[in-house]
Amino acid sequence: MKNSIKKLGAIAIVAFVGVSFTTNDSKKEIKVEKSKIVWKGHKVTGSHQGTIDIKSGYLSFNEGKLTDGEFFIDMSTITNTDLEGESKGNLEGHLKSDDFFGIEKHPTASLVFKNIKSINKNTYKVTGDITIKEITESITFNLSVHANKANASLKIDRTKFGVRFGSSSFFDGLKDKAIYDEFDLIVDLEF
Repeated sequence: MKNSIKKLGAIAIVAFVGVSFTTNDSKKEIKVEKSKIVWKGHKVTGSHQGTIDIKSGYLSFNEGKLTDGEFFIDMSTITNTDLEGESKGNLEGHLKSDDFFGIEKHPTASLVFKNIKSINKNTYKVTGDITIKEITESITFNLSVHANKANASLKIDRTKFGVRFGSSSFFDGLKDKAIYDEFDLIVDLEF
C-alpha cells in the first residue's frame, strides 16, 4: 500500500512538472469559407471594390498571445462587387490580366508574419513579407484579435509589385484616367 501511494505521488509530480514546462502553443487554421477580404481601388473619378479569397492560412498563439501567421491568397478569385454585367466582367478580366495581377503566371499571393509586437490586450503591430507577382516587400499593419476572429486594414502600393497600369507615377498625361498607386484590403478572419 505504501509503495502504491509512493508510485501515485511520483506519477503526480512527474505529470505536474510536465504540465508546468509545456507551452500553451496553438496553431489556428483559418476557416476560409467564413473569412473575407475586401479590396478597394481608387482612381481620379471614383473607386471600385470587390473581394478576393483566402486559399489557406493560420495564426499561431502562445499563452493567448499572437506569435505567427501565414496566408495564401487565390488571385484567380478577384471579383468586383460594385459593377454589373459587361462592365463587371471587363474589370475583373482586366484585373486578372498582365496589366494588373497576371493570374495565369502568378496564381497565388502570400503574407508571412516576420515580427509581432503587442500594442494592447487585443491589438498587435505586425510586420510581414507580402508577395505579389513573385515580388516580395515588407508591410506593417495592425491586427486586432477577439476570441476566434481577427481583422486588419492594409494599404498596399501596387507599383512596388510591378502593377503600374494607369499610374501617374509612371505615365504622364493620364488626367482623369489615372488610378492611384495604393489600394486597400479589409481583412476579416475566423479561425
